[in-house]
Amino acid sequence: MESLQLLEQAVGLHREGAVAEAERLYLEILAREPGHADARQMLGVLRMEQERFDEALEQFDTILRSNPGAIQALMQKGFALRALGRKADALAHYDHILRLGPGFPPALYLRGDLLLSMGRVPEALQSFERVLAAHEQFVEAWLGRSVALQQLHRLPEALASCDRAIAVKPGNAEAWFYRAGVLSDMGRQEDAVASFDKAIALRPDYGRALCDRGLSLLVLKRNNDAAESFEKSLALDPGAIFAFGGLAAAALYACDWDKVETLRDGVERNVIAGNAAIAPGVLLGYGDNADLQYRCAKAFAAHTVRNIPEPLWRGELFRNDRIRVAYLSADFHDHATAHLIAELFERHDRGQFEIWGVAFDADDGSAMRRRLVGGFDKFVDASTRSDLAVAQILHAARIDIAVDLKGFTTNGRTAIFAHRAAPLQVNYLGFPGTMGANFYDYILADKFVLPLDQAAFYSEKIAQLPDCYQPNDMRRPLDIPTPTRVQAGLPERGFVFCSFNNSWKITPAIFAVWMRLLHAVPDSVLWLIADNADAEANLRRHAASHGIGPERLIFAPRLKVELHMARHRLADLFLDTWPCTAHTTASDSLRLGVPLVTLTGHTFAGRVAASLLHNVGLPELAASDLETYERIALELANGGLEKMRQRLAANLAGAPLFDSARFCRGLEAAYQTMWQRWQSGAAPENFTVPPQ
Repeated sequence: MESLQLLEQAVGLHREGAVAEAERLYLEILAREPGHADARQMLGVLRMEQERFDEALEQFDTILRSNPGAIQALMQKGFALRALGRKADALAHYDHILRLGPGFPPALYLRGDLLLSMGRVPEALQSFERVLAAHEQFVEAWLGRSVALQQLHRLPEALASCDRAIAVKPGNAEAWFYRAGVLSDMGRQEDAVASFDKAIALRPDYGRALCDRGLSLLVLKRNNDAAESFEKSLALDPGAIFAFGGLAAAALYACDWDKVETLRDGVERNVIAGNAAIAPGVLLGYGDNADLQYRCAKAFAAHTVRNIPEPLWRGELFRNDRIRVAYLSADFHDHATAHLIAELFERHDRGQFEIWGVAFDADDGSAMRRRLVGGFDKFVDASTRSDLAVAQILHAARIDIAVDLKGFTTNGRTAIFAHRAAPLQVNYLGFPGTMGANFYDYILADKFVLPLDQAAFYSEKIAQLPDCYQPNDMRRPLDIPTPTRVQAGLPERGFVFCSFNNSWKITPAIFAVWMRLLHAVPDSVLWLIADNADAEANLRRHAASHGIGPERLIFAPRLKVELHMARHRLADLFLDTWPCTAHTTASDSLRLGVPLVTLTGHTFAGRVAASLLHNVGLPELAASDLETYERIALELANGGLEKMRQRLAANLAGAPLFDSARFCRGLEAAYQTMWQRWQSGAAPENFTVPPQ
């Protein structure tokens, strides 16, 4: 049979999936005619499909030795080099192709895509724009451009790029998917869901779109709808780990405890396997195992900060006249974190420290934003700057200590710290646990939330503050009139148990205790935050299963923080959650004179409320087990509350928890210790700040 006929037969078999027979025929042709370029090209393609990339590269190189301009072999060689992880060689190869044929669109596009994967985003953008300057109909280049702009935080331009791709090809499902991702980053979740729906309508088996649609629905607190989207994604691909992680979050946020239990083993398996499927914040609701939390953080950090170039800071010593500290956050507006920490920025000793604020969030025009800006020596709006650009600003400013106030929480930007902008980088306040990454030097904690015997479960060194790790803003006015019980939706009489934590922190074991307390205290109610409709329905259902009328669960609508603080005073006793306890809500409760009963857990997130109680002189309200927790709460509800309120009121004035000046001195001592070790050439190490 002629070689041409054999090749046609081989290609047909290849297309039909008869790979072994196709391979045999390609080899037969080459045995007859070693210079048969088409057969060698197809054999190289087959080797690529078999993931035998070295052998594929050999085939393409053989063709190119005879014909250096063979475009198909040139293009396939680029794919092979990239598949082998030889990205620098692949980039040089694409540049070689472009020298042979300047402006060749496919090579320019692939060069841009490669640069994106290498973290060289501005150069990638240039490649895509070179393509589009000559070929406006190149849909993939518009989408590559949108990804580059998205990573540079130029979101309106990224959205416009997606829209240009859709104008060229309205039926392109991927264009709608990319558009949805940009809208999600812009906070336009409803619009994002609509674009995801369009992508899925065009491609019903689009599992990734179903997964990311679920993530947008989670933000919208449509947890049951999100769960359905994740389940559809998993039905298409049972190995879709991020869809599984989303489903684990949706079940937790909805208080769908039956589903939580069915997912629990899978959550643990994914964490142990080193998958980045489970967000560290979600894992906090599934237990308080420090080892699992460490593993989870390591996997999540590694996934989040891929393709980070060389560090910006490379060991040089800064000799600033004052220690320069930069606080980075997306919460520099009317947010719970801001309400905790605003006074700290104002109190820092300007003779010793220069304080910078770096905001990932845009100016919301609030009084809190204005106050925060005024509390810093220098303030940077980084909301439209790329991670690298922010890191470069910090490095150019010779920042000594960069403090991450977000960690693994909403709108955190871990990649800035991965660029190693500063010689000392600190994990503080935002996420109650380790970041699992080697580019954080310290975590700020206290002796109670993070004992040194837990150091093995932290990538950071532990800096223990002398009192509680949590700051408080004592300049925040609390003189707003207290509403009546009726105005707050409460019955006029009866004992009010409250728990103003997010619903995902409520677990079956602690809820069962709460229901027994409602049984034991006649006319009592449980006052909760109206977090989301799915959780509210499930919690009422769970209450009914315990024999408690659903009407005894009262859900308080979310209000501005000052109005929420004012209604706090109507509560009698705060019942804490477990295994993730109250943090800001706990200090708010104590400051307003409402005692709190908590359970001391085994991890940072499960020990915060206990630390607060120790620092306000009420350590006996931190129980070691559920039985003790229930007993303490019942004793307070049955007559011991007034005495405890009086003790709390008497303790407030001198409590370390609410002594802002004392807290600031302790924190500054921690910064000075870190700085002195660095200046002396010593590596970061665990340390405890003595009382100030």
